[in-house]
Amino acid sequence: MAEDVKPFLAALRGQSMVPPPLWLMRQAGRYLPEYRKLRERARNFLDFCYTPELAVEATLQPLRRFRPDAAILFSDILVVPDALGQAVDFREGEGPVLEPLRSRRDVEVLKSGRVLRHLEPVFTALRGIRRALPPETALIGFAGAPWTVATYMVEGRGGTDFGRALGWDGEDPEGFAMLIDLLVEATAAYLIEQVRHGAEALQIFDSWAGALDEARFRRLAIAPTRRLVAKVRAACPEIPIIGFPRGAGVLYADYVRETGVDGISLDSAVDLGFARLALQPNTVLQGNLDPQVLVRGGSEMRDAALAILENLGRGPFIFNLGHGVVPETPVENVLQLAATVRAWRP
Repeated sequence: MAEDVKPFLAALRGQSMVPPPLWLMRQAGRYLPEYRKLRERARNFLDFCYTPELAVEATLQPLRRFRPDAAILFSDILVVPDALGQAVDFREGEGPVLEPLRSRRDVEVLKSGRVLRHLEPVFTALRGIRRALPPETALIGFAGAPWTVATYMVEGRGGTDFGRALGWDGEDPEGFAMLIDLLVEATAAYLIEQVRHGAEALQIFDSWAGALDEARFRRLAIAPTRRLVAKVRAACPEIPIIGFPRGAGVLYADYVRETGVDGISLDSAVDLGFARLALQPNTVLQGNLDPQVLVRGGSEMRDAALAILENLGRGPFIFNLGHGVVPETPVENVLQLAATVRAWRP
């Protein structure tokens, strides 16, 4: 099958597909027993991400299970801070822990010149994944958006109230802007290199966009993403880009209009009527089944999936979750979901 008729890429370029293509955020992960076994072969999570053989295998595992229409590179958004020289660790039961940045002096010592060299194992993995993919399956590269990555770098971990990041932005906006600017440059270079090594589409994860009020959302989510998209487009004009500003609410519409992304991934809180009427006429939609509904499965999951399909499946659309697959998800529920989506007809 030629690359331009891969269902995922056709949908991302605006074609309505019946049934729509399907993939799941975090489709490679701990809910798969084969993933848990593979994970034991790495000393730590960063070692897992930086070992091409393991990253390739992790990426391919869900393809064997439920044949999604796209594979997404197995990696993590925090490889960029690690590549910049910040101390990054993943601790069992805690998640990511970083040596937090506290001032513009901390930003000045980061080393943008080493990013691509440090991330060469990721590019090696991309080449291996691309060679191994079925001809009808697209390959997605990704990175974190500048705001979201900056929150980890300043807070030192995820799941906080973002007080330090928002406080720094309030007290020293020029200093905080230095960090955002550095991340725009480093992330653009990283994404461009992913395309050069086999990525056919890109997704930008702004997982903590919902922490921003409207003014800051425009300044710290929309504006840096617009610059990031423009830099990638200048080097890779044909590459389709999906944005995921989780928690953006009604500001999803402004994000679509102002960033220049080709598609938008919706979190589970987005109203389907709003998505159909306000967003889908202007962009490709992706989403947005609640991951916890996938955990519960059964008729609840089937009905929720069908509601999404009935509302969004007649336009340019890619079926996905509103966030990533969680570890307690039964594998059989993922298989049931895939069968439900593939059987759907308007």
